Amino acid sequence: MLYKQTGNDSLQCLACAHYCHIPEGQSGLCGVRENEAGELKLLVYGRPCAVNFDPIEKKPLYHFLPGAQIMSLGTFGCNLGCSFCQNWDISQISRRGAVVAGENLSWKKFLETLEYWPPAKVVKTARDRGVPALAYTYNEPTIWSEYAMDIAKLAKEAGLRNVYVSNGYMSPETVAYVAPYLDAINIDLKSFSEDFYKRVCQAKLQPVLNNIRRFVEVGVWVEITTLIIPGENDSDDELKRLAEFIASVSPNIPWHLSAFHGDYQMRSHPATSAETLIKAKKIGGAAGLKYVYVGNVEAGEYGHTFCPECGEILIERGYMSAEIKNLKNGKCDKCSAKIAGMF
Repeated sequence: MLYKQTGNDSLQCLACAHYCHIPEGQSGLCGVRENEAGELKLLVYGRPCAVNFDPIEKKPLYHFLPGAQIMSLGTFGCNLGCSFCQNWDISQISRRGAVVAGENLSWKKFLETLEYWPPAKVVKTARDRGVPALAYTYNEPTIWSEYAMDIAKLAKEAGLRNVYVSNGYMSPETVAYVAPYLDAINIDLKSFSEDFYKRVCQAKLQPVLNNIRRFVEVGVWVEITTLIIPGENDSDDELKRLAEFIASVSPNIPWHLSAFHGDYQMRSHPATSAETLIKAKKIGGAAGLKYVYVGNVEAGEYGHTFCPECGEILIERGYMSAEIKNLKNGKCDKCSAKIAGMF
């Protein structure tokens, strides 16, 4: 497991870039990794809060098995504290407790009320439905990587692929631990500002940048999402720096530009306009990125995939759907240009 003992029944968690020092009987910032008599206990092991079958475009992943239905599961907790979190009801539950049938429960008692899903059951369910991949999503999979990887190893043996949807705030130790079993990852690059990460997310930017590079270097397919928040990370300068960083890693990385709507502790904040997203898409293209997409709004052609060489439409997308048009064996059917991704 991703921790080391530090003496006197204390331990240091190695799962994420916080590297929490956890005294006996306490948990790390995520609320799900607890020191039990000097051993790390993953409280959410086998206790997903959601198991669904949905389009891979929802992750979002546009250049990995486009049009496929996949199995998605998530647990509870998070190693970030983003004030705009759209899944705060599950990511922040360890800080809030839960109400079940009108009774206030500690969140650990709440976990005991949930159905137990051992790794073999997850993989069997995926195989029975005939899906090609599993996604570890809804909350941050970094903090439950031991459970995710026990599933992922069995999934690989069964011929299934594995996908993380992550904030990228993991340790190098976790990257090395999960990368051999991951086929793709969508990393949420929230800003290009250390101040934003500290003030809004209670984290740091640099570990996320480092991990984007690490996953690309080890051959995991990477796509990046940025939630564009008016007045926070939508300036031309910041968007340009975000795009230039991504392009410096690889111009083939798809960049998803997502519209913000008020939630959690930012409910009164204005929503992102379509015009701002289109502006950001143009900035991404000018920086050399070949595949930039607009999401969370009626995107039209801004959600389609076009050949970067000849402009032919390759994948046409509607709401959470994809229709392959002129893409064969990973190449443009018109000019034979190779299209980056795993098709």
